[in-house]
Amino acid sequence: MNTMNNHVQLIGFLGADPEVKKFDNGRLMAKFPMATNDYYFDSKGERVTQTEWHQVVAWGKLAELCQSKLKKGGKVAIIGKLSWYFNNDAEGNKHAMVNVQANEMHLLVKVDASEK
Repeated sequence: MNTMNNHVQLIGFLGADPEVKKFDNGRLMAKFPMATNDYYFDSKGERVTQTEWHQVVAWGKLAELCQSKLKKGGKVAIIGKLSWYFNNDAEGNKHAMVNVQANEMHLLVKVDASEK
């Protein structure tokens, strides 16, 4: 089952509106920061929230959907894979970076149970 070799599922909130770039070949790319929260209890028994930030990248039609449907603060589920690349800083040092390359995006909305 090759599809499970590099598989990521995240549910979280957008830290900013998606930035969309159109390349010379006409292909679209959308990228946005996404926060996921995890919880644990410290030694005093107090609940602590730990937030992790992820950079998400979407291409083509999915990038168009992200541009039209996603907004800062919105809750979303992303299914995709990790994509590594290298970046040089101002001093010429090479840094490994990772994106979540989205293959699927699902908007998650709060439903008011009192509405009929």
